[in-house]
Amino acid sequence: MIQLEHVNLVVKDIPEMLKFYQAAFPHWYVRDEGQGEWSGKPRNWLHFGDEYQYIALSDHGEGENRYLAGHQVGLAHFAYVTNNIDSVIERLVEAGFPIAKDGAEEPYRKNVYFVDPAGFEIEFVEYLTDDPKKRNMTV
Repeated sequence: MIQLEHVNLVVKDIPEMLKFYQAAFPHWYVRDEGQGEWSGKPRNWLHFGDEYQYIALSDHGEGENRYLAGHQVGLAHFAYVTNNIDSVIERLVEAGFPIAKDGAEEPYRKNVYFVDPAGFEIEFVEYLTDDPKKRNMTV
């Protein structure tokens, strides 16, 4: 078995990022944090998650994230499965993060996209079937 353990994001502002991810994942917590150096530049880092997966944040980022509607090489988005997409949307909107784009009308899933404070697009998806073949069918 292989499973994704963590995503490592280089950002400018860890507290701002934490506000977004705490709203999305209220059951997660700061697993560890510290200071260090990356390629000659000092940085603060933080791991936010649970016992099995987390998001690593480092605050030594420079410049802007890629233009999400463009064609530059880079991360398009990453996604998380939830069993209650409406509660995720409610928490993020209440925390001040607007929906970036609605997902497509699909019979076997609901999804929505948000953009975090560093400009990464995150998809949240709720599957309405246990049949893996139907989960990614389009109308």
